[in-house]
Amino acid sequence: MTTSTSRIEKDSMGEKEIPSAAYYGIQTLRAVENFPISGLKPLPTYVDACLLIKKAAAIANGELDCIPTDLSQAIVSAADEILKGALRDQFIVDVYQAGAGTSHHMNINEVLANRALEILGDEKGNYQRVSPNDHVNYGQSTNDVIPTAIRIGGLLALEHTLYPALEGAIATLHTKATEFQDVVRSGRTHMQDAVPIRLGESFRAWEIILTDHLRRLRTAAQDLCPLGLGGSATGTGLNTHPQYRFRVAELLAGFTGQPLTSAPHLMAAMQSMAPFVSVSSALRNVAQDLLKISHDLRLLDSGPKTGLKEIQLPPVQPGSSIMPGKYNPVMAEMTSMVCFQVMGYDQSIACAAQAGQLELNVMMPLIAYDLIHSIEILGNTISALDQRCLAGITARPERCREFAEGSLALVTALNTHIGYLNAADIAKESLATGKSMRQLVLEKNLMPEDKLNEVLDLEKMSKIPE
Repeated sequence: MTTSTSRIEKDSMGEKEIPSAAYYGIQTLRAVENFPISGLKPLPTYVDACLLIKKAAAIANGELDCIPTDLSQAIVSAADEILKGALRDQFIVDVYQAGAGTSHHMNINEVLANRALEILGDEKGNYQRVSPNDHVNYGQSTNDVIPTAIRIGGLLALEHTLYPALEGAIATLHTKATEFQDVVRSGRTHMQDAVPIRLGESFRAWEIILTDHLRRLRTAAQDLCPLGLGGSATGTGLNTHPQYRFRVAELLAGFTGQPLTSAPHLMAAMQSMAPFVSVSSALRNVAQDLLKISHDLRLLDSGPKTGLKEIQLPPVQPGSSIMPGKYNPVMAEMTSMVCFQVMGYDQSIACAAQAGQLELNVMMPLIAYDLIHSIEILGNTISALDQRCLAGITARPERCREFAEGSLALVTALNTHIGYLNAADIAKESLATGKSMRQLVLEKNLMPEDKLNEVLDLEKMSKIPE
């Protein structure tokens, strides 16, 4: 029964009243009532992945005469509308929900069924005409759809967010490395003076580090391409057409531009969360090095009067509610926070991945959210850091030179000329008296002046071998 404000829907547990404007149905409503946990809703990229799967399944099942052609076309049209932005407020199940993701999966099925009904000129809720289970979900199960959606969602997030962000930051660091190549600064190890280096090479090292991470991510992402879709409930393909698994993988490859294939063993692809752990581990690896870079930026910019201040990060907002004129390295600080979050998500994914039993891992909703969210927040962070911090960094060559020339570590270059013990004595006396090492070496007649000038040539000393 339908009124102006509500309709009655029925499932295997009974009846419920659904708002007439809602495109979700009774199983979605039960999930909303059962799981008022976090207020977190499914990520748009994850919804997109599920919609692409439903679109591909509807096309394949229509072509294979598994569902009527008019229903197939209506489901595809509904999916296309939502992919373009319609009805996004209808996906309302909390991230923390029923195991395996059945609640979210039925939310997708119900919204597509009800919109397909409208496209066909029928009323929402008339599931005899278009059923969330029998038509939208024909030949599918939560158990093969959700791991496939995590794969596709991960690939989409990488392509749209993280890869471009890394590529942009790598290009910026390359530019800065060239710009700062002639700036000599003191190296530091153990937070103590070390031999001189080039500021440009510091940025070039970061460029190479991120380039290597981009390669590792692309390698890990290859494991997301074999799909268990078509395995149905346990990997046997029950209630599916023999050609369905291959056709649906082919369609999804076309929709996404990714080299997706049907996995050689559907049961294995459905049970193992190893591909997600692999990608998450690669994300954690990026986060750990990015965290170190963000800390380095803050140290090099520290001051302005009482710190290193060898570089200037661009000020983007006032830094204090009480200290006028203070600017903080907020982009680097934000980066550190996101890196910690990604590392935490990786731990959650690792725990969830080993928590499956027999033919199913019921922790997939957690993996889905944490993996895709990690990719997207890391990508957004790197883009923001690149555009609002890295691109605007300037060097302070005089400050860098002052530290480099005053570093006790310069004595290292004297080792092979005056011996380690003599060099150590020079360093101690320089620190105690305030005299420069150059002055002390000449006073003690340990080296001729022309040779000393050659040995303590900072430009030569700080040059990396080619």
